[in-house]
Amino acid sequence: MAKKIGIVALLFFGVYVLCMYWYIFHSGGGKIPSALQGTAADPVMFMSGKELLLSGEYSKIRNFLFFVATPLEWLVYFMILLFGVSRYFEKVSTSQTKWKLLQNATYLFLLSLLVYVVLFPLDYYRYYLSKSYGISTQAFGSWMKDGVIDFWVNFGMTLIIVTVLYWLIKKSEKRWWLYAWLLTIPFSIFVMFIQPVVIDPLYNDFYPLKNKELESKILSLATQAHIPAEHVYEVNMAEKTNALNAYVTGIGSNSRIVLWDTTLNRLTDNEILFIMAHEMGHYVEKHIYFGIVGYLLLSLVGLWLTAKIMRRLASRYGQVFNINKISNISSYPLFLLITSILLFASNPVSNYVSRYQESRADQYAINLMNDREAAVTAFQKLTISGLSEVNPPLLVKWFRYTHPPMLERIDKVADNGEQKQEGPLKEEQKKK
Repeated sequence: MAKKIGIVALLFFGVYVLCMYWYIFHSGGGKIPSALQGTAADPVMFMSGKELLLSGEYSKIRNFLFFVATPLEWLVYFMILLFGVSRYFEKVSTSQTKWKLLQNATYLFLLSLLVYVVLFPLDYYRYYLSKSYGISTQAFGSWMKDGVIDFWVNFGMTLIIVTVLYWLIKKSEKRWWLYAWLLTIPFSIFVMFIQPVVIDPLYNDFYPLKNKELESKILSLATQAHIPAEHVYEVNMAEKTNALNAYVTGIGSNSRIVLWDTTLNRLTDNEILFIMAHEMGHYVEKHIYFGIVGYLLLSLVGLWLTAKIMRRLASRYGQVFNINKISNISSYPLFLLITSILLFASNPVSNYVSRYQESRADQYAINLMNDREAAVTAFQKLTISGLSEVNPPLLVKWFRYTHPPMLERIDKVADNGEQKQEGPLKEEQKKK
């Protein structure tokens, strides 16, 4: 029975992969609208022929991998349940010790290690792809080190969450989702508070911005925006990537303004100031706090739906999934499967809200800086550095893009009087 169901699941996955392959590589989506051809937003105006070719190839492969990776993870969880692997891990963990925390730790280690090993080829291919297209500069050893850190950070946090979660399920199979959600609130805020000073430094070195003149300009902008900030931090990303980035992270006294050193090395001061003004726009418009509220609301709905679906599937297909009771930790892959599907399904909504907030932050930066040329060239350089797709197909935009596509962003910030001219970056390159 399990073998037949497994074969059917594999067939469904195979058909899905073929459909997504056709959509990404052959549907013909993502073309530049005729009204924007020849404007500063048209990649032909600021990217070389080689960059355009690489961008098209890289974007399609990455988009395809995105739509394959998550359902592949679902398939892995499904097979772990179907063939009794989760039940076996539970038996192994309970036979080793009577301490519940150690039982949970053993079970989660075995499950996490299995999933890590099964998905490792895909993770490695993503790394290889990024390196072969010149985005990643990270040595394999450094990449593996980050992967090991990821494994143990996720394991530690998961152990805490799962131990509390299954204790709640044992106490109340009907209301556990509500109690779990109530605990999510302080836990999420605590993680956001410690992330800049505890978690992020595990991966990279952070230090005060060396360019004090630029730091003074950024802090002056922060003062204009009524943002309390004493330092700007830079992080050594050049040894890992050629991509550019800057962000504001953390909450309360641990909030930080962070610039990648790649951004400092490749953008002008005015372009960096525009990006910083964009990040300050998020702070001024309280997007961090709206994000927390939105996350908590989605968590509430998600946990409620997960509880309903888990109970129904366990009662109807418990024998198929080798689940006696949902209060047994062997049901955890089912929890992961359901929550992952719900999260994936919610992406279009959460991404839409995020894109709206990013557009607001762009507009705030334009109003604060009044430098449209710096905004255009900054976005053009960001596009080139990441070989980004400026106008992705609709499904890709819905499910992947937390920021508006660069075609939209550049078009909105570009000076209308110069839109049909060569892009500012192309003009800059000619001068050189």
